Amino acid sequence: MSPLNVARRASAAAVGPTFASLGVRNYRIWAAGALVSNVGTWMQRVAQDWLVLTVLTVNSPLAVGIVTALQFGPILVFGQLAGLLADRVDQRRLLVVTQALQGLWALILGVLVMTGHAELWSVYLLAGLLGVTTAFDNPSRQVFVAAMVPTSLLSNAVGLNSASFNAARLIGPGLAGLLIAAIGTGPVFLLNAATFVATLLSLLALRTSELHPAPRRPRGRGATREGLAYVRSRPDIVLILFVIGLIGAFGLNFQLTTAAMARVEFGKGAAEFGLLGSVLAIGSLSGALVAARRQSPTLRLVVGAALAFGLFATLSAVMPSYGWFALSLVPVGLSSLTLLTAANATVQTTTEPALRGRVMALYSMITMGTTPIGAPLIGWVGEVWGPRWSIGIGGIVSLAAALAALAVMRHRASVLALQEAQAAAHAGSAEGTVTPEPASLVPSGSPGPVATTPRGGIEPVIIPAPGAPPRRVSQPHGPQHRVTQHPVPQHRAAPEREREQPVHAGR
Repeated sequence: MSPLNVARRASAAAVGPTFASLGVRNYRIWAAGALVSNVGTWMQRVAQDWLVLTVLTVNSPLAVGIVTALQFGPILVFGQLAGLLADRVDQRRLLVVTQALQGLWALILGVLVMTGHAELWSVYLLAGLLGVTTAFDNPSRQVFVAAMVPTSLLSNAVGLNSASFNAARLIGPGLAGLLIAAIGTGPVFLLNAATFVATLLSLLALRTSELHPAPRRPRGRGATREGLAYVRSRPDIVLILFVIGLIGAFGLNFQLTTAAMARVEFGKGAAEFGLLGSVLAIGSLSGALVAARRQSPTLRLVVGAALAFGLFATLSAVMPSYGWFALSLVPVGLSSLTLLTAANATVQTTTEPALRGRVMALYSMITMGTTPIGAPLIGWVGEVWGPRWSIGIGGIVSLAAALAALAVMRHRASVLALQEAQAAAHAGSAEGTVTPEPASLVPSGSPGPVATTPRGGIEPVIIPAPGAPPRRVSQPHGPQHRVTQHPVPQHRAAPEREREQPVHAGR
């Protein structure tokens, strides 16, 4: 083991299992910069939704849904190209560009609001530009984590990324609500632009000699098809994408649904809206920290968390008052982050390193790209039927997706069990042969197991020495007792039971 790996393991042991990845210098620097930037990102999300909902429209959840769709929609168009870039180029340099552009869009929006020139179309445009930038940023950012920590710490690093994102969610919305109430939305956008400086400085401070990026794919045709074919060959990943896609489209629209509940259903202001985001983050942060301790997340955990999320989201839709609704968001946040972190870590840790960028791009396309489909629909439901239905339908769809995935898992387990039984029966059904003892226990050329004769007698089977011709057993009782020696069968291993496999988990 190299001295660098010895030092990393010693540092990881010093900080404990929950924060083991912080023992790696590069990851520690990256995480610090990302935490500051994530706080600004959550502040901007709250300010942007509040600007659209209360200043540029008259309490229109549909307009908020359109902004959300524009912000996440471009990943459906550019996701695979972004994943291919993540597998081919220097991810650190690409992140410097994408992070700088995100800061620029926030700066422009802040200036427009401060000068009184912000209009709904300009917010739509900047949300779309932010969406394009995020589409290229997200796969590289997720894959870059694997370049900073050893494989044994990857699941922990993914969990800590989620913890950072949700610690920021705990701080950002509440702080944004207070700032909006005190000085308006414009300064919030400017503050977010300033936070990207922290990310840029952290990227520049990394020691490139201590990074271990995945092998880069050479240029050539068929790269995108190669990634898609790999995913199709992994039924566990396909099932995860199915669950995450449906829940992402209809269930994980918190910035839209909580805004509508606070403003329309309970008649609250910006501070109370921001507080809902912070309460949601309490559960999310708890889920992320628990996930950081888990070394091998499984498909069963993903489906179980999806089931819990659907149940808690449905219950939150019927809460009678603002206070009860706020409390109900704690288990919603806990289950949603357990779901996202387990899904993200499962996909990352079980994917071939050379394909990880393209696979994670597809994962991001499903987790974030389904939002443009679901957010306008959920916004329309909230506008026509009321905010409670916008949450309730998301919970019901999430329950249905989890139950469908559970049924698929049980069916697959029963099929594999049947295949194992058939293979075992076939292996032991050949008459006149027996399963040989392991070579280490039966010396070459010595009498081995016995074989059954056609008349029920037994004869010794001689196991020839390596390279020796086959030997027949002498027959003292005439030809009727002759036994033709059967070749020692090459037994196939029974198919193994499908191994349960060990997501900016933030949205």
